[in-house]
Amino acid sequence: MMEKTGYTLLSIVGIIWLVLVIVGMVGAYPWGLIGFIALIGFGVLFVRVLADRLENREDDHYSRNVDK
Repeated sequence: MMEKTGYTLLSIVGIIWLVLVIVGMVGAYPWGLIGFIALIGFGVLFVRVLADRLENREDDHYSRNVDK
């Protein structure tokens, strides 16, 4: 219960921070455009890593069956 609450609060703060960063970059147009492109690049890489992890059955097998 506490772990989910912690993750929820951190997610809310992260989303608010991301919105504020984007608003700041738009306000700093044309130089903010560079940061905005970098932010999109990080987002694309994050989605790619997350998709690879969710699709990888081998990692799931080892995390369930290998002794720790």
